[in-house]
Formats: sequence, C-alpha cells, structure tokens
Amino acid sequence: MATAENKTPTKSKYDKMVKVKIDLTRTEKDDVYVALNGKSYLIKRGVEVEVPAGVAEIIDHSEKMLTQAMEFEAQAAANADF
Repeated sequence: MATAENKTPTKSKYDKMVKVKIDLTRTEKDDVYVALNGKSYLIKRGVEVEVPAGVAEIIDHSEKMLTQAMEFEAQAAANADF
C-alpha cells in the first residue's frame, strides 16, 4: 500500500528575494522594466527594492553587457581612421 508523503515544493534559487538598487544618472532616469517567467517588474531607479533573485540576475547581466558595449565602442572609436 502506497503512502502519501508530505513534500514541500522545492524552491529554485530564483524564488529567493534580494535587494537591488539601480543607479539614477543624468542620462538614465527612467524606470527599468524586467520580465521573468511571465511576471513583469517595473523598478524605480535610485530606490532600493526587493526583487526575486532571477530579476536581480537579469539586471546584473544587463549592466555587464552595457559595460562591454561601451568598452567596445570606445575601442572601435580609438582604432578608427579619420
């Protein structure tokens, strides 16, 4: 005879809540839109907020990609023949 076990659903690393703060700059003042697993988040710049870890990871990757793009542009401009 089979018995029912009390199993709690396993939480992924993305269920954990973390605090993030996206910098407010002279050129970047708009709120930041992030979508994850069918849910959307509108994050106000300059304010510390609590979001799921997956959203924080998306923000972190976005900032890293922006930094890489800016470095690439600067290098390309330095190598350009005018």
